[in-house]
Amino acid sequence: MIDFTQLTQQHVKMSELARSVNVADLQDATDRSIDTLLSLIQQANDAMIIFEPHDPTAHDAYAVAGEEHIGWTLGHLVAHVTASSEEWAAYSAILARGIVYTREPRLRFETPWREVDTQAKAIQRLEESRRMRLAFLNTWPEQPHLNVLIELSERARERWGEMNAPAAFLFGLRHEVGHHEQIREALRQARTAQSAASA
Repeated sequence: MIDFTQLTQQHVKMSELARSVNVADLQDATDRSIDTLLSLIQQANDAMIIFEPHDPTAHDAYAVAGEEHIGWTLGHLVAHVTASSEEWAAYSAILARGIVYTREPRLRFETPWREVDTQAKAIQRLEESRRMRLAFLNTWPEQPHLNVLIELSERARERWGEMNAPAAFLFGLRHEVGHHEQIREALRQARTAQSAASA
């Protein structure tokens, strides 16, 4: 797995981290992240996939009314992280081919999270996302246009640096990896609740 620690601690910018990776690194990191998520989801039965964990820090400004502060189920988390990774993989494919893109319209589709309500559906979504992301990497030319940048706000550039194709792909992957611990905690709570109910 690519180490995002220095990035998370803001010692380096995404643009700097991106200089040290190639397509093979991004393919490997994608597989490792998906495999990690699969190893967690495979520990959950269907009831655990839809269990709503307690999350006192939950705040989603984009949620529908009444759901801004709910804990995210494992199904919800799978839908969310895969959508974000696919979105940024799509941007990376455009940039790598030398096309300037402003992020409008957003190239994002998130599976409605309530539809990810069984272990089988969560696994299917993860494997589908793996296939899609690796396919986006396969659209890169052998000599990607690393000087083509996505349009970012001034604040985003200050935080992440300029965003070319590998940086864009890494951005989605970093977001996904950042949710790994939340997914582990949701699984822990679901397992605890199920054990208590059967005691």
